[in-house]
Amino acid sequence: MLRWASAWRLPRGALGARSPILSRLPVAPCSSSSSGGGAEPRPLPLSYKLLDGEAALPAIVILHGLLGSKTNFNSIAKALAQQTGRRVLTVDARNHGASPHSPDMSYEAMSQDLQSLLPELGLAPCALIGHSMGGKTAMLLALQRPELVDRLVAVDISPVETTSVSDFKAYLAAMQAVHIPGEVPRSRARKLADQQLSPVVQDTAVRHFLLTNLVEVDGRFVWRVNLDALAQHLDNIMAFPPRQDAYPGPTLFLRGGNSPFVLPSHHAEIRRLFPRAVLQTVPDAGHWVHADRPQDFTAAIRGFLA
Repeated sequence: MLRWASAWRLPRGALGARSPILSRLPVAPCSSSSSGGGAEPRPLPLSYKLLDGEAALPAIVILHGLLGSKTNFNSIAKALAQQTGRRVLTVDARNHGASPHSPDMSYEAMSQDLQSLLPELGLAPCALIGHSMGGKTAMLLALQRPELVDRLVAVDISPVETTSVSDFKAYLAAMQAVHIPGEVPRSRARKLADQQLSPVVQDTAVRHFLLTNLVEVDGRFVWRVNLDALAQHLDNIMAFPPRQDAYPGPTLFLRGGNSPFVLPSHHAEIRRLFPRAVLQTVPDAGHWVHADRPQDFTAAIRGFLA
């Protein structure tokens, strides 16, 4: 049964010309699945950070959203590790953060990356938390390999197409159009990028989020995300792979009260694929629930884990 719950409130407080594309690691070759061959995608060695905790408890694994990175959840991960005593893993998805770049940006490939990583680190089954794109990756992993997922949290995302409520196409185009001259100081480079993004990305908080991807390499400022691959596969990222089998474990859909990403029209598909789903709303939060209301976010996670 699909049930609604309201997030409890806690006092506000802090938890703390075209640019080239950065790839610190070699670009991975296309797997045959990318061209319809049907073979499993080749997993990539993802960059991650693991906080220590009680090995007897299922670890918490956090997956970021599109154009994010594991560092977006640094404060959340530390808080959850301290408050729950569990190990907490944050991961950079392929083509994001410090993880390798690849022309394959399918959810099947991202799920395969985790199917390789989690057993390797001894973290399965885990409590899997995914935001936005990371939420879809988490949902697909739970549907494909339920034995790896003790329980699931999908943050402000549904197992349906989300193109109509997404501005990411405009964000990607604006980032691709940014040009920063060589040999400028970091403060100047960030200001130039911010100025060039602002006509399209008018929300200051969103611009600052995008600018976390601006890095310096050999005296030049570049985007560390693989913008070409993300733009090429954006339609697939906005969609969700069709699935028939349901995930039998406990599932929380945690949505922002001000966000249009999880709608009543999605409930039937949520109920079909995740029959034990509970839906919970965090008031006064947009799509980036963890950034808008970090204390309410961690409280909701703790309540679900308990």
